[in-house]
Amino acid sequence: MTVEISNFLPCETPDSWLKAALANLDLLLIDHANCEKKAAATAMNLLYRHIDKPDLLNLMSRLAREELLHFQQVVDVMTERGIRYRRLGPSRYAGGLRQHIDYQKQDGLIDTLIIGALVEARSCERFRKLAPHLEEHLGKLYRGLVKSESRHFQDYLNLAHAYAESDLQQRVDYFSKLERDLILSTDNQLRFHSGIPSLVNDI
Repeated sequence: MTVEISNFLPCETPDSWLKAALANLDLLLIDHANCEKKAAATAMNLLYRHIDKPDLLNLMSRLAREELLHFQQVVDVMTERGIRYRRLGPSRYAGGLRQHIDYQKQDGLIDTLIIGALVEARSCERFRKLAPHLEEHLGKLYRGLVKSESRHFQDYLNLAHAYAESDLQQRVDYFSKLERDLILSTDNQLRFHSGIPSLVNDI
């Protein structure tokens, strides 16, 4: 099944986030690189934990390779811009979703896949918002990422539907509400998936 990202996400990214992101692009790129590494790690973790699911193994192995390629592309952009890659404090976004995973049901697989779909959908939406405001090279990269992130979103969602033992919508609605609250509430950090930044903090 194919779902439009605009219909899946519970809200649109606020203009205040976009304004802060464009004003602090170096910080955003560092966190973007971190997000690509984490996305690859999530896919690899699913590969190790669910070796009995061939369709998952196929999709996650491809996704992990693509996310690592995206990581290298972002690092290359940072190098061209003279941006030092460094460790940043974690965003509250992923943790705010993952703390609600129910590991009693299929080892948390369905919830993990739903969260994966939400993360990829939000990434795609923010790439779309940022791209028109960026210089040509970075804008082209972000426009290219829209296509791959959209496919990743669909892969996660399709896998969740394939493995769900009951109707998925109630669980999707549950995590969508959590995601909406994280995106629309005030955040004390600017990160790629942060809420509305009250200040810019790079640690």
